[in-house]
Formats: sequence, structure tokens, C-alpha cells
Amino acid sequence: MRIVRSIRHKSCADGTLMKEFVLSAPLTREFFSYLREFGEVTAMPGVGEGFYTFDKPDCFSIKGFAGDTTVEVRFRREAMDLTTDFLYSLFALYRDGDPDFQTLKRREAALMTRVHEHLYGR
Repeated sequence: MRIVRSIRHKSCADGTLMKEFVLSAPLTREFFSYLREFGEVTAMPGVGEGFYTFDKPDCFSIKGFAGDTTVEVRFRREAMDLTTDFLYSLFALYRDGDPDFQTLKRREAALMTRVHEHLYGR
């Protein structure tokens, strides 16, 4: 699964920047289970085919319905330039349920070091 394009942007009252993305394949419950390796996932299985949220503190959050090919992402504005590539990697390296955890964990560690230095100093 990969991000195909961004279809909507919006500045939010809480200071975040929301982007809606079109995906190459529908979201699945398994995809959100995989995201648990990188942040906090909340599931609401009784809403539609399942509504899920993912939160990566200091970076971004993802919201979407299982079976849908769009997803809403809210970026922390101050860190967006640093975190966008990692977001794309989370989708691209999922590889239809065979994720490349080694590469992703290495990227995540480097990203979080840069984000914390950028947001909070050394």
C-alpha cells in the first residue's frame, strides 16, 4: 500500500495541518495492528467496517475507516518537514502485510532524535 496523492489540505484550530491522502489499496484492520509498533492505535470496530486512529506523539496522527482508500493525517506543523518521509515509509514498507520492520525501526529512531532536537533542543 502506498500514498498515491494528497487531495485536501486544511489548517486546523489546534495548530496542526490536516492532509487527506488517497491510497493505492484499501485500509485494513491488519494495517492498523502493524502501526501499533510505532505508536498508539485506537480501534472503534462498531463504526462502519471499523474506524481506527493512530497517534505518533510529536509527529502526526492518522484516522481512517477499514475498507476505505482515503486517510486523514494531522501533522504537528513544527515537525512536518521532518516527519512526512516517515509517514510515506509506513505505508510503502507495509508491503501488503510483510513489513520491513528493521528498516522502519532504524528510520523511526533517527527521526525521533531529529524531531526531539528540533522541538525541544538538545
